[in-house]
Formats: sequence, structure tokens, C-alpha cells
Amino acid sequence: MNGSIVYAGGTRYDGVSGTDRHMADRLSTLADVLYVDPPRPLRSGLRDPETGEAGHVLRRVAPRLWRLSPVAPPAAYRPGVDRVTAALARRAVRAAARKLGLGIGAVVVAGTTDLLDVRPGARTVRYITDDLVAGASLIRMSAARLAQTEARMTRRADAVAVVSPGLVEQVARMGRDAALVPNGCDVSAYAAIDHAPPPTDLPPGLASTPVAGFVGHINARIDIALLEAVADTGVPLVLVGPRSGDYEPERWPALIGRANVHWVGRKPYDELPSYLRLVDVGLTPYTDTAFNRASFPLKTLEYLAAGRGVVSTDLPATAWLEAGPLIPVARTPAEYAATVAAQLRIPRTPALAERRRAFAARHDWNQRVRLLADILGIEIREVAGR
Repeated sequence: MNGSIVYAGGTRYDGVSGTDRHMADRLSTLADVLYVDPPRPLRSGLRDPETGEAGHVLRRVAPRLWRLSPVAPPAAYRPGVDRVTAALARRAVRAAARKLGLGIGAVVVAGTTDLLDVRPGARTVRYITDDLVAGASLIRMSAARLAQTEARMTRRADAVAVVSPGLVEQVARMGRDAALVPNGCDVSAYAAIDHAPPPTDLPPGLASTPVAGFVGHINARIDIALLEAVADTGVPLVLVGPRSGDYEPERWPALIGRANVHWVGRKPYDELPSYLRLVDVGLTPYTDTAFNRASFPLKTLEYLAAGRGVVSTDLPATAWLEAGPLIPVARTPAEYAATVAAQLRIPRTPALAERRRAFAARHDWNQRVRLLADILGIEIREVAGR
């Protein structure tokens, strides 16, 4: 591949660190990368919420990584308007590339805005990081329109990559082969976890008692019955992450009102070691839905990268990891709470923590980016961590 990479993310670069940000960061160790946020409809305001600048915003975030935050018409993702949104975004990308002096050699589209045609002749990859059709209600978009968009981009891309085995099967039903590029973790981020500064918004007494914890988005994907069951055992439960406003309007306030439950809201990625330092067992309590069955939760590997235990619900991605006793699986609330309690009774010895970290290292983002780089035609000599 010659030239830079345009990476059209499904989330803003400054959002919760997920697949797109981790992959773009590591791709930028191999080539110049222009990360494109999902276009922001004008009804959200002419000014960028982070910089306060009007219109399209272009900024540099790392030596070989730039970020473009384009604006779009009102109702940007409605039928008909979505094509205008994509056309305006492509124009903004071309202008940004000219301004930066970047030649576009490849385009990765992970979001719903079709930027595959941003430069004729560039290598194009549709990177499917979620079953968007199954999760249409979560992002408040039409399932039918999402299905059409997905089929169109999957058909036209030079190559297709997906994050989970279930998505490989879905793409096969569309008549395409898909390369499996699963989610990963950043082992280096937790190298000094046991020396991380203790958080100031949690009771200091948590440092001397076994703690269960959850890190991530708190929304309809999360089975609150499993969190309630863990809290019922009386163990301290720490919850880190933003909550969707419509998530469990009655049960959520009751849960976080318990004396042993501590919700601290969203935290920057680089602060997570401070919170996971206090956690002995991390939770992946997903509901049994088509959307979740096609997903690949980052948090499961992140807990292991931090040397912590983990209890997950029965997800195909968890089975694919083949982690054995390192990731026990539970299905019902009672079984989930009992499994968490059993894991909390296991001493967190240095040897066990190292086993967990070693397993996570096999799935580090630096390994995952090699898979995507191969699809893009990038020759890899060495992938440097950040």
C-alpha cells in the first residue's frame, strides 16, 4: 500500500476508547492515518463540542495521526439525506488530505457513513465491529436502512473484516468472505497497575476487601439482573462508565443506592488502572441478544490484561478465546453471583496475575493490527506500542 489511511470510525475519536480508536492508534505506527468522526448534524450545533470551532474541524492528535470531525445536514442519517451526508463527508476528507499533503492509499470504513469512494483506486475495507442491524434501537436508526447500507458497503468494498465469528457467518450469507480481526487489549496500559494512584471518589476501605467491578457503557446491552445478583451477595461492587439516560429508570437508581454499590461514571482511559487496581474480579454481564452474540467485548480481555479475574455471560466471542478457567461463564443471575463469589475467594497471587496477563498478551492490539495491516497491504517490520 502506498499513501495514507482514511479510517472512518463508528464513534468519535474522543469517545470511550473502543475498537476504532485502538486500531487507528496502532495503524498510525505504520502509516499516516486520518481518523474521521461520524458526521455531526447541524442540529447538534455548528461548533465542535470539544474545540468550540465551527464547521469541519481538523486537528493533529499524534505524530502520524490526524482527526477530522465533519459537519452534516440536519437529519443527517434519514433516507436520502444520508447520501448527502456521505457526499459532504467525502468532500471534507479530500480537502483535509490536500491540506495535510496526504495521498490516500487505503480507506477503512467502520461506521455507517459510506466513505468507500473517497479516492478512486484506493484499497477499501469494510470493517464490521458490531451487528448494527440487530443493534439499531441502541443507536436509534432504522434497521431496514442499516441493512441496506451494510449490504451496499459489504458488496462494494475490496475486502471485509469483522470482529467476531458470528459476523463472519453473517457476511457469508451476503456472498462475501470476511477476515476475522477480533478486538484486543492494551497490556502495556496496565503494566504499573499495582502502583496506580488510588481513586479519590471511592471509599479507601475497598483496598482491603475483595471487590467486583464493571467497566464500560451502561446501557441496554447490560443485564441489570446480574449486577443486582452480585450486589445481593453483599460484596462491594464498583461500576465505572457512562449510563444511557433511558437505561432501567427504576432499577438503576435502586441498584446504585445500595451501600455496597459505587458508581463513579465515565472515566478517561488512562485513569482506568486506578479503578481496576481495587477490583479483584471484572464483570462482563451481557444480555442474551443477537447484537451481543455478534459482539466481541473489549472489557473481558482488559480485565485479564490488568491481571484481574473475570466472569462473563455465555458469548460466542468468549468461547472463541478458549481461555478455559481464566474466563468462567455463567448464565442465570444466581449462577452468575455464585461464580463471582467463588472467583473472589481465589487469592490474587503474582503467579495467577501473570498467567492472566500472559493470556491477554496473545490478544494485544499490536497483534490485531497486524491482521488488518495485512488486509490493507501494509508491510510490517515492527509494530510499536503507544
